[in-house]
Amino acid sequence: MTTFLSADTVTTNYWHVLDDGKVQCDVCPRFCKLHEGQRGLCFVRQNLDGQIAMTSYGRSSGFAIDPIEKKPLNHFLPGTPIFSFGTAGCNLACKFCQNWDISKSREMDTLMSRAAPEAIARAALEHGCSSVAVTYNDPVVFHEYAIDTAQACRELGLKSVAVTAGYVCAEPRAEFYRYMDAANVDLKAFSEDFYHKITGGHLQPVLETLQYLKHETPVWLELTTLLIPGANDSEAELEAMTQWVVEHLGPDVPMHFTAFHPDWKMLDTPPTPRSTLLLARSIALKNGVRYTYVGNVHDKSAESTYCHSCGKLLIGRDWYELSGWNLDAAGNCRFCGTSCAGEFNPLPGDWGAKRQEVRF
Repeated sequence: MTTFLSADTVTTNYWHVLDDGKVQCDVCPRFCKLHEGQRGLCFVRQNLDGQIAMTSYGRSSGFAIDPIEKKPLNHFLPGTPIFSFGTAGCNLACKFCQNWDISKSREMDTLMSRAAPEAIARAALEHGCSSVAVTYNDPVVFHEYAIDTAQACRELGLKSVAVTAGYVCAEPRAEFYRYMDAANVDLKAFSEDFYHKITGGHLQPVLETLQYLKHETPVWLELTTLLIPGANDSEAELEAMTQWVVEHLGPDVPMHFTAFHPDWKMLDTPPTPRSTLLLARSIALKNGVRYTYVGNVHDKSAESTYCHSCGKLLIGRDWYELSGWNLDAAGNCRFCGTSCAGEFNPLPGDWGAKRQEVRF
């Protein structure tokens, strides 16, 4: 049960007091050690009165209805609208962050919108959404708000989706994903050097999260890697990453390779060429990944889903518009009967590419 210290500040469970009197936050592997009043790197978790409190509960950087393919999730309720929201702050420090105005915000004025979990669930239902996403910044930092919202959604028959970097400790991870139905996890690279120098984190905790999700939960999982020229796009790294995915997660976890554009602290790095994304996709397919996609570029062929058995088109996509549907009501290929991995409605959604802002 959530305990409020003020209108937007709540107590948390994952912390302990150190011998020197500091309090260590145990939500993520950063393990921020905080004096009284001090905030962690995420800025929204703070030592208040000798305990870690979350200070942005019920406040959001905005609410919108997106196509679920934008998360991106291509194998979870395709074509349906998903009610999306985030807060501010992040527990990583990615120099290439594409949402830096939200994730790196130190101004609580960024969080202008307020909504209780129950209000979010009701709004999603009233707008015809099948699911709610905690996204835009990492839900690890607003763990309590995200879980309460997911619980409220479950009571109304709505699904919950996490869009995250997967940088979280084992105990809070288990609690969090107890309430999630699907997740898209950023596998930002496949080298410790990249994680350490470019994100301020580490690779191994993310790999542990991926294996936990795949093998210890029913959560539907897809992966996204933003390919940055000269940083994480070498053929050797793509070979190693995709081989690891097939070996440790299996061939049915979809992989999305998306294009970088210059942003935040990497303004001098050029955009990702389409050829790099297509190369990554071909390497993944060669190594046994059955479903692989490109993003942030327009390529109908590489955005679409194909049967891994007969090769026929199952779901055509043109940006976020579905342009073809060859799955039967059970999610099987209409041509050969092979099951397509994922969670599908008997009929595709028709939300399309629309984005609709929602105000409370």
